[in-house]
This record gives sequence, structure tokens and C-alpha cells, in this order.
Amino acid sequence: MVAPNAGTAPGGAPPGAMSRRTESAIRDVLEGRAGGRGRFLLFAGPAVTASIAYMDPGNFATNIQAGARYGYGLLWVVLLANFTAMLFQALSAKLGIVTGKNLAEHCRDATSRPVRLTLWGISEVAAMATDLAEFLGGAIGLSLLTGMPLMAGMAITAIVTYAILLLEHEGFRPLEIAIGAMVGTIGLCYAIELLIAPVAWGEAAKGLVTPRIPDAEALTIAVGIIGATVMPHALFLHSGLTQGRGSPRNEADRRLLVRYSNREVVVALLLAGLVNMAMVIMAAAAFHAGHSGVAEIGEAYRTLTPLLGPAAGAAFLVSLLASGISSSVVGTLAGQLVMQGFTGWRIPLLVRRLVTMLPAFVVVAIGVDPTRALVLSQVVLSLALPVPMVALVVFTRRRSVMGPFANGPLTQAAAVAGAAVVLALNMVLLAAAFGIPVPGLG
Repeated sequence: MVAPNAGTAPGGAPPGAMSRRTESAIRDVLEGRAGGRGRFLLFAGPAVTASIAYMDPGNFATNIQAGARYGYGLLWVVLLANFTAMLFQALSAKLGIVTGKNLAEHCRDATSRPVRLTLWGISEVAAMATDLAEFLGGAIGLSLLTGMPLMAGMAITAIVTYAILLLEHEGFRPLEIAIGAMVGTIGLCYAIELLIAPVAWGEAAKGLVTPRIPDAEALTIAVGIIGATVMPHALFLHSGLTQGRGSPRNEADRRLLVRYSNREVVVALLLAGLVNMAMVIMAAAAFHAGHSGVAEIGEAYRTLTPLLGPAAGAAFLVSLLASGISSSVVGTLAGQLVMQGFTGWRIPLLVRRLVTMLPAFVVVAIGVDPTRALVLSQVVLSLALPVPMVALVVFTRRRSVMGPFANGPLTQAAAVAGAAVVLALNMVLLAAAFGIPVPGLG
């Protein structure tokens, strides 16, 4: 049943003056007291914040490998993943707006204790895999930039991340603006990369519309791309960022909020999708012809600079740093929301930060190849992805939960199809991992 304003925002912090002004301005629009072209910006923020999950260091690792090894051939996977992400982020945002509860809270309320604990466990594993990618990405960027050891880079990334998280105490708006600035930085850096790289645009267009998985390694990378693009923690987080936002009082308010949310999802995830495509295109243009063995982020940077010049290398590093730091912030917020939603427990952000970043430090300490760890972390995320996807499909179709905002037949069919594709890819990946022949592979 629709329950407006139930639950709390991810951090539960009291909003600062800037956020209060934004909430007041949103209310003015909802009640017809204000208008103008700039009103869309009042509603922007949740999708932009969630979109950083689609440009995190895991994307760098999988997209570099995809472009270097297979050229433009896996661009269709990025396109498919981005459309799927748009749909499910929109469903997550709608769930939070309409019900006032986030996805984790719905899972807690609708399942038995054993099921709830299982879902929470899977979500926590996904959160740790997310942190692994984000911390390693930021640390690799700092290490390449300054020459410092990877472990020191991770420690600095952790400190900077926590400092940005403190903005949450000032309300939602300052943190959203900080994340939005880093999203813009990543987008600008890849626009520069595409201007520098010798792109074969005809081949890129062909790769976008020609589905093909040439071998088992391509399958692993393709599933990694999906895990890095449609991310479990982003699906949980988006519903938390929209619950209670604008304080909707009636169906008309909710309908307007959903409309603005859908517009923001399209814009924010279109940008994220273009950045991901730019990563693959840049790697294909720079490495595929003569350096197809490039598989590590560090190797990509060291190869990129002599091939395309120092500007390309600098843009790559700046985007990697912005990605690692901002996605680590978003990952912590999502992890806090997941734990609070599933269990009702609330722990300090610092403790949450320490717990989820521990696996990343362990991976570095035992000498695991950082880029390989990044790619495998994205596969773990893809294997965990069906949990929030299936939950969203179930909850957003129920009129008892969504009222008149329940999914229509077309939306529900698309959501079921998206979840089915991810499940099928995961099953094929597991079959290949255990040596079970997969018809048509290769």
C-alpha cells in the first residue's frame, strides 16, 4: 500500500540550509506556486548520484579489456546494459517516491527471516565487491600519478572519501553537488579522449548493433561489463535517495515527482552510457591494432601516453581519480542504506567504511593483480545483481504496494526481459567456468 514519507534517507542526517531551501522550492513547484525552465534542476540529484556507480573503476577495467582485446565488438553489450540500467533505476526511483520506503525496507517487510538474511548477505558481498573496485581504482590512479605504493594510495582514498561523506551532515544537496562535479569531470575527460584517439566510427557503429560473443574470455568480460554497468548497490540506493524527497502529499505530487525522476534518469544514465562507450572506443582505437594484450589500468596508462600523447594520459588519470573517490562515497551511502533497510541497524559511517574496504586492503596485501581483481569484482556484482532486479520487478508490479503507479504491461515485460537476460548470462558464465560446453559460444 502507498505509504508516503515512511523511512529515512540513507544517512538520516538533518538537512542543512541549502537542502531546506531546495525542499521548499520543490514544494512550491508541486503546489503550482513556481515554474520556469530551471525547475528541472530542483529535482535533479538522485539519478546523478546513482549514475556514478556506472562510471566506477570497475568500468575502466572491463571496458579497457573489452576494447583492447575485441576492438569495438563488445559495444553492443554496453548499449544493452545501459538501457537495462535506465529501466531499473527508474523503477527503483519510482518505488521510493510512491511508497516512501526503499527497496531494502520492502525486502525486509515482505520476506521471512531466513530469506531476509540471505538477501542481506548477498547484498553485503556485492557491497564489498563494489568497494574493492572503487578503492583499487582510486589507489591505482594516485599510484600512477605520484609513484606512491598502492597501499598508501588506498589509505589516502579512504581519508578523502570520508571527508566528502561528512558533507552529508549539511544535507543532501552539498553532497549531490560534489558528486555531480565529479561526474562532469569524468565526462569531460572522456570527451577529450575521443577528440584525441583515432576512432574508426563506422566500426564502432557496427559494434553497437551486432551482438556477438567470440569466446569464453569475451563472455567473462561481457558479464563483467553488465556487473559494472547495472550495479546492485545503485538499485538499492536510488530508492533511498527518492523516498520522502519533496514530501509528496497526494497522487498528483507523486505523479509529478515520478515524471521529473524519469527525465533525470534518462539524462544521467545517457551520460553514463556515453562515458562507458567512450572507454571502450578509446581502448579499441588506441590498443586493439597493436597492443591488444593491454589488460591492466596501469599498463593502459603507460601505453596510452606514448601512443596518444600526455594530454590523453592526463585525462585518463584525472577521470580515474574522480571515479574512484566519488564511487567510493556513493558505495558507502548504499551500503549504509542496505544494512539499515534489511536489519534496522544503524552504524556510524566510519565503521561502515572500515568494514567494507577491508577486502580491498587484503587483496593488495596478498599481491593479487589489481586489474584482474577489478574485473572479477564486477563478475561478482553481476552474480548478485538478480537479487535487487527480481525484487524490483516483483514490488513495482504489485498494486498493493504501488497503487495506480504499478507497472503497466509493457514496462513489466521489459523489466522481466532485462532480468531474464542478466540471469541467462550469469548461467552461461557459470557453465563456462565449470567447463560445461555452451552451444554457440565462439
